[in-house]
Amino acid sequence: MAQPLASPADVPPAPLVVRPWLAVGTLCQREWVRFVRQPNRVFGAVGQPIIFWLLFGAGLGPTFRFPGDGAARLSYREFFFPGSLILILLFTAIFSTISIIEDRREGFLQSVLVAPIPRWSMVLGKIIGGSLIALVEGLVFLALGLTLSLQFTPLMLVGIVLLLAVISLALTGMGFVIAWRMDSTQGFHAVMSVFLMPMWLLSGAFFPPPPLQADMGWVPWALSLSMHVNPLTYGVAGLRRLLYANVVDAPLPPDTPQLATCWIVSIVFAAVMFALACKIAGQRTTGDLL
Repeated sequence: MAQPLASPADVPPAPLVVRPWLAVGTLCQREWVRFVRQPNRVFGAVGQPIIFWLLFGAGLGPTFRFPGDGAARLSYREFFFPGSLILILLFTAIFSTISIIEDRREGFLQSVLVAPIPRWSMVLGKIIGGSLIALVEGLVFLALGLTLSLQFTPLMLVGIVLLLAVISLALTGMGFVIAWRMDSTQGFHAVMSVFLMPMWLLSGAFFPPPPLQADMGWVPWALSLSMHVNPLTYGVAGLRRLLYANVVDAPLPPDTPQLATCWIVSIVFAAVMFALACKIAGQRTTGDLL
């Protein structure tokens, strides 16, 4: 006996499949659209590090000296330049990941969480979007290096851009992890003041890390240890080595990590932050249900 033909109403609808990389590109593009529509972010992320670089370079330059005769002739602005560049990346990562709190408040984040896409694509789209913005702003500030008589070879410039990209990914991923659990921008700024800014200050950007020795006092020892275990220290040191690779008597503090070590630590830092962001994004929070 012949079976009756199934009506279209009886056929289950095909599951909606969204390509993960399409979601990554869309979220990344959204970050750029928001950035273009908020030009004050450029002033906040680039203006303050430039002011710090000029003021601290002029104020601390006459009193700052490196060990050794050759390095002592170099200005403090040359030493502080890589740290200012990292500060721009840090500020841009902060401004980019604040949008996670705003997206949750406006309901956009809840829509993304229920979309048929893997969580890693949402995380990667947000991180790449913020990292590209940080990279562009960092390259704008890098042009000021011409005032320091820096000579960039094409190979040096490629290495600087790649290292800046890795550091941007790491800092944006860290900002994502912090902002995901936040319910207000005020709390995020509090964490920035207590955690992120000291992390930058203890990266060797503002002053060189003291050598780690057993016979020093416990306060200098704790300061030196915290600077050596800080992953951002290796990003600053790697940039300093790349920026002044062709400079005689380069402003390199004693015990500056080798460039290979800086690359390894920076890449591991970025990978750990991305993995942690994916893990924390896969956990349900009370804010996701609001």
